[in-house]
Amino acid sequence: MPTSGDKLGPYTLHELINSGGQSEIWLATDEAGQSFAVRLLLNDTLFAFTDKARFSTGAETLKACQDGRYIIGYVDHGKFGGHRALIMEYVEGANLKLLLTAGDPVLTENIAQVLIDFASALEVVHDRGYMHLDVKPENVLLSRNGSLRLIDFDLAQPIPNPPRKMDKLSGTPAYMAPEQLLKQPVDQRADVWAYGVSAYELLTMKKPFPGENADEVLRRQVDRKDFIAPRELNGDLPSELQRIILRCLEREPDRRYPVTSVLVHELKQALYVN
Repeated sequence: MPTSGDKLGPYTLHELINSGGQSEIWLATDEAGQSFAVRLLLNDTLFAFTDKARFSTGAETLKACQDGRYIIGYVDHGKFGGHRALIMEYVEGANLKLLLTAGDPVLTENIAQVLIDFASALEVVHDRGYMHLDVKPENVLLSRNGSLRLIDFDLAQPIPNPPRKMDKLSGTPAYMAPEQLLKQPVDQRADVWAYGVSAYELLTMKKPFPGENADEVLRRQVDRKDFIAPRELNGDLPSELQRIILRCLEREPDRRYPVTSVLVHELKQALYVN
């Protein structure tokens, strides 16, 4: 794989920002000195069909969901210097999971706006005809000035009508809706569930349905005997905000928000943010 100082077409790599199982993200600059985030696919071998298809699908979906405000900016994707890469806007900040763990004031002092902007990002994705399917705090960046960006569209798919079963289980079990874990038909309301789990976690520092594996998470989702309402963990929450989160976490998709714009509208009313 490339190292610091290597060139990928017009881009020069400078610093490894993040590394995961399937890709690396680098800080890079172009010939004019402008900064970008460059995501490199690690397994680009001849027979890595799934990884390459997922990477390309994620890039194309990101391109289709551009809004200039809540979605990480798309620049280009393809082969650069022999490496399969996605060129994106560079955001100086951290993901919500890291900020939550650190108790960072950029998150804690702006939590109301973060919750609204997070839901607004999903509204953009759904309005463009896609479901993200990997909604979680790790996939939301927050800059030092409180600007939010949704990232990582590799699992995203067009919203089906009617809902349909996924070919295989993909995602993070703790944030997956019951219908996903049960391998039942899925649509954008699975993202609404994942948003509810994420909001609950950001407000209480706990997951609503913790588990070591998908089976344990599903068991807790179904029986709910151990479920704790968020206001029992954080008494500062407005009761209306709790109602919104609980609606997102309804086991039956038909009882959740069918349209994300309604979720955004109710969040703004509950949190007194225009």
